[in-house]
Amino acid sequence: MATHSARYDQHLYVDGDWETTPDRIEVPDRAEGGTFAQIAAADEDDARAALRAADRAQEPLRQTTVPERAGWCEEIAAGLRARSDELATIIVREAGKPISSARGEVESAAERFDRAAQEIRHLKGEFREGTTDGHEGWEAIVKHEPVGTVLCITPYNYPLGTTALQVAPALAAGNSVVLTPSSKTPISAALLAEVISDVSLPPGAFNFVPGHGSEIGDVLAGDDRINTIAMTGSSSAGEHVSRVSGMVTLHMELGGNAPAVICADADLNDVVPACTKGSLKYAGQRCSAVSRILAHESVHDELIERLDAEMETWIEGDLFDEETDFGPLISEAQAEWVDELVTDAVDRGARLVRGGEYDGRYYEPTLLADVPDDARLVHEEQFGPVATVTPVSDTEEALAIANGSDLGLDACVFTQDYDRGLSIADRLQAGSVRINGAPSHGLGDIPFGGIKQSGIGREGIDASIHAMLREKSVIL
Repeated sequence: MATHSARYDQHLYVDGDWETTPDRIEVPDRAEGGTFAQIAAADEDDARAALRAADRAQEPLRQTTVPERAGWCEEIAAGLRARSDELATIIVREAGKPISSARGEVESAAERFDRAAQEIRHLKGEFREGTTDGHEGWEAIVKHEPVGTVLCITPYNYPLGTTALQVAPALAAGNSVVLTPSSKTPISAALLAEVISDVSLPPGAFNFVPGHGSEIGDVLAGDDRINTIAMTGSSSAGEHVSRVSGMVTLHMELGGNAPAVICADADLNDVVPACTKGSLKYAGQRCSAVSRILAHESVHDELIERLDAEMETWIEGDLFDEETDFGPLISEAQAEWVDELVTDAVDRGARLVRGGEYDGRYYEPTLLADVPDDARLVHEEQFGPVATVTPVSDTEEALAIANGSDLGLDACVFTQDYDRGLSIADRLQAGSVRINGAPSHGLGDIPFGGIKQSGIGREGIDASIHAMLREKSVIL
């Protein structure tokens, strides 16, 4: 592709204007090496300027109509599609994601803006009558209004898709937005900001402030002009934001450690491809990744053999090759973290079937068998390409291990007995449970989110729109 060599020099977008800063963040090219972009790094003053602009924009935004805001979302979707090739190339380079996955992420981002337009057009208020003593004859309208300003804190692993999942419902609901992306992958978000800048929003309705979280994170999250914080990230980062944010609505999708419960009657023709993809897609850097496979002891050995053969088919190579399935981790530090967890499991008795080595950011697709339930991999989020299989004697043991984690975002269960599947799903401590398939959040048509330390609230376009609205009762 001709755009491989393109270099980017991006800026802040505050109160309708593009601004530069003396401090810059260099973004490495995770596909071809070197540095392919730099971006302005906001400081505390820039962050406060964005907050002031967003606060001023609240009143003009309240005067906008649903059709007007739906139109904005449709324009943004069209703008993303017009730059789809460029955006896909950027995602490959800044995130190290294979081109086929990057193309899918761009389209899903556009679809999320389209869906936000559709969902906001279906927003309905209520008419109510008084039904208690003293309220006889009362009539009321219950209507929706925007919460005010939404701070969007987005992750590195889906730098455009997750950003759209936060920004689209916030704008559709009529809120002003302050977006601060991961400093590891800020360039696709910068292009989204360019697309939004071409739409006729009120000044200050959308503000883009990339920067170092250590410098501007607390300034943004701790400001009382923020009404809602939408965040996707690690559980530890979410806990920090919750401590500094004060009395705001928290809308957080945090860490995951999804178990796959494999019953004795499971169809391994379903289990093997689902769990392999669930463990290896984007090198396992997904909150919904299948992180621990709890297999009935009667199928454990056959499952290991078939997973090993399936992982062999995954192609590692040029990230711009449409056939490539597998790429690097985001950093060498992440590869070292994954290796620490793998080493711990092996030291505790797990059997290394394949992989377990890394070179720089590339960690080999790894399969571990007979993983003991005291291994750290069973309880901690790995964010790496490791399938860990633990044998269990029955459903009760599987549930005890699955529910023993502090995390509870996703889970899945494989069985040919649907009643058993529903029973296990009811008892798994997770925000979403899929039967006979790996977890998948998709576009957000079905609400998803975590319990325990995996988050607060439910995401999804419609669910997020309602989380970014408040209700007002007007008594007639």
